[in-house]
Amino acid sequence: MNFHYPNGKKFEPKQPPQKRKVKSKQISYSNRGMTLEEDINETNEYYLAQDIAVIHKKPTPVQIVDVHYPQRSAAVIKEAYFKQPSTTDYNGLYRGRYVDFEAKETKNKTSFPLQNFHEHQIEHMKKVTNQDGIAFVLLRFSLVEEIYLLPFPALLKFWDRMKSGGRKSIKKQEIEEMGYKIAIGFHPRIDYLKTVEKLFL
Repeated sequence: MNFHYPNGKKFEPKQPPQKRKVKSKQISYSNRGMTLEEDINETNEYYLAQDIAVIHKKPTPVQIVDVHYPQRSAAVIKEAYFKQPSTTDYNGLYRGRYVDFEAKETKNKTSFPLQNFHEHQIEHMKKVTNQDGIAFVLLRFSLVEEIYLLPFPALLKFWDRMKSGGRKSIKKQEIEEMGYKIAIGFHPRIDYLKTVEKLFL
């Protein structure tokens, strides 16, 4: 079965990394090689199991273009495309409030590119905020293993600056000033709701 991204590029599943011997002093347990998405998913599972919150990752919509029916009772998808998501990555409920956020990471050390966001995501978070929902973004600087929660009003300020002809990224210093650093723990991995509690509740 073939899957394609909205730009037409073929989806290639990630291959498991080959095992190799590493000296003990080189091993880092800070993030165990996990992506930001994996860390958030694990955190959300913890929140759900502990009855803290119900927050899930939205599935990426898929458009099916070729289906074969080898049997009347069975259908085999031969070709499909990932469609452009219309909103953000995560949403759910926490203490009676609607929570909606996007998660992004970069290898840049000094700034976060705004091209990582899309116009429809900004508009969606704006509507969530207008309805008294909680909207924010989680930004990870992967090379230095730092994660920040940036409230949507701050993101909107930088987005509007770019739309007005200003810089196309957010300085790390600006994120440090207007965002909130989140420590990486064990259970949960990224306790972002502790920050949400302080900021919004």
